[in-house]
Amino acid sequence: MAYVSDLSIAVICSSNMNRSMEAHGYLAKKRFKVRSFGTGDKVKLPGTAADKPNVYDFGVPYDDIYNDLCNKDKQYYTQNGLLHMLDRNRRIKPAAEKFQLCTERFDIIVTAEERVYDQVIEFMESRTPVYNQPVHVINIDIQDNHEDATIGAFLICDMVTNMAQSEDLDNDIDEILHDFEVKVSRSVLHCVLFY
Repeated sequence: MAYVSDLSIAVICSSNMNRSMEAHGYLAKKRFKVRSFGTGDKVKLPGTAADKPNVYDFGVPYDDIYNDLCNKDKQYYTQNGLLHMLDRNRRIKPAAEKFQLCTERFDIIVTAEERVYDQVIEFMESRTPVYNQPVHVINIDIQDNHEDATIGAFLICDMVTNMAQSEDLDNDIDEILHDFEVKVSRSVLHCVLFY
């Protein structure tokens, strides 16, 4: 498959379930070279009570989580949209992946909340750079619900499309992000780290 851009993109949220997967699916449809991840300790999904979340390890197949929730309370998890979300996820890739275990290098990393942005920076800074290859880490706060995840995917695609059109991203990125912030009335965080 031919990609629309040479840029290698990672989209990251906490559990690699909702926001990162919605953006992953949308960017992949637009033919961007994209992967998605989570940064949390575990994959956490809401349960039938606030104090009873469903918790899984990264790497547990979306299929298995889907079947587990069906066995627990299919009607409830159908109504709250989790089964629909997992069905989408398993069409995109097999399982949630943890960013801290990935060895691939990216040009752009987009996070969906400031806490995740901080975790990505902390992880990247804990490793010694060996390739002197820059990576732009960008955060756009996206609420963790289905509707905002969809809006967030459009925003991320819009931003990444602008970056892909740049002939010198390292030089143009501040202006691209400034224009994007003005256009969508949202602030973004940005830093440059090195692999």
